[in-house]
Amino acid sequence: MLSPSTQCNNSLHEVEMITHTLMYQLLDPELLHRLMQRTGTGARVSIRELSTASGVPRSTIHNLTTGSQQSVAANTAHAIAQAIGVDVLILFAPAGRSSAPTQARRPEAAVTA
Repeated sequence: MLSPSTQCNNSLHEVEMITHTLMYQLLDPELLHRLMQRTGTGARVSIRELSTASGVPRSTIHNLTTGSQQSVAANTAHAIAQAIGVDVLILFAPAGRSSAPTQARRPEAAVTA
């Protein structure tokens, strides 16, 4: 039989396995398009160039500019904003968290006194 402290550690480990990703919602697809026409340096950047500079797939950037995708993970939003040369909050707003699929926490894993 496991000691209560071992049971507690196992429960904490299961909870820590749940990964949350902060999502950011694009404020305005047209604003992204306009900022791509004149970045922070004054240069124009294409979808392909922005993809290369940010490390974000071209399809994601295209979907954002057309409005067919409205949110991305925080690291994606930051990479796009940095490549364009603007603060992330100019283009995106935090939109909540998305949970990755994980094992459900078992009630029997809880510490009982």
